[in-house]
Amino acid sequence: MLLRRPPKPGLRPFVKTLWASDPTDSPRSGGAERERVLPTGEMHLVFRLSDQPLRVYDSAADPAGRTLGYAIVGGVRASFYVKDITQPVRSVGAQLHPGASALLFGAPAGELAGRHTPLGDLWGASATEARGRLVEAGDPARQIDLLESLLAARLPRVHALHPAVAHALERFATDARVGDVVREAGWSHRWFIALFRRAMGLSPKVYSRLLRFQGAVRRAASDQEASWADVALDAGYSDQPHFNREFREFAGVTPGEYRALSPWLSYHLPIRPGRR
Repeated sequence: MLLRRPPKPGLRPFVKTLWASDPTDSPRSGGAERERVLPTGEMHLVFRLSDQPLRVYDSAADPAGRTLGYAIVGGVRASFYVKDITQPVRSVGAQLHPGASALLFGAPAGELAGRHTPLGDLWGASATEARGRLVEAGDPARQIDLLESLLAARLPRVHALHPAVAHALERFATDARVGDVVREAGWSHRWFIALFRRAMGLSPKVYSRLLRFQGAVRRAASDQEASWADVALDAGYSDQPHFNREFREFAGVTPGEYRALSPWLSYHLPIRPGRR
């Protein structure tokens, strides 16, 4: 079961979605023990409420991996990561908007990008206390309500994105070129890149590429009959080889391999035994 809802109005400038999952009825993918988690261009906060801490691997073939804990901030990233899925895990979390990082965690998005950070490194003992309260809440709906309250309590005053970054996000959603957006902002290229990276955790160019990739994943997941040529064209890729290179870079698999895996969730790809 996956329960998902938007936050209340006061949190909407900072939090995109709140969610809670109970894996009791979730399908397992052919006995897979690991999965690739594809990049979404967003920062995530996750509390794992079962007894299994998050374990990630440097690659699909990494035999050891690293155990990170029960409360984790996933920074924005431009590549997939591999995690352990051997045991079902109850969890609650949030997808965060640009600009929330400094307010909620006391660190700009750029400092947390591309890695997982234990929440205790950012919140101290409050992270353990928060997880304990979420475990006690029991019901997924109550857990979401409690997480919403915990996040709201860490926002003492309203902040907004820098207007240049807000403008860039609107323009990038329409496939605008980075150079055009920089000129529209009226600032130097170097200044704009630094400002955008601080807010988003990625450079404008990488962020734009990630948006295009996401469009391809959404189309492929929603229309299983669509040809890859049509998917690439609709997403804005210049040609099929360009699309194939970008897809492999972000997902770690080819488009054909992605479709063959038939993921239950479009951004979570099971890694079959013997195919690492």
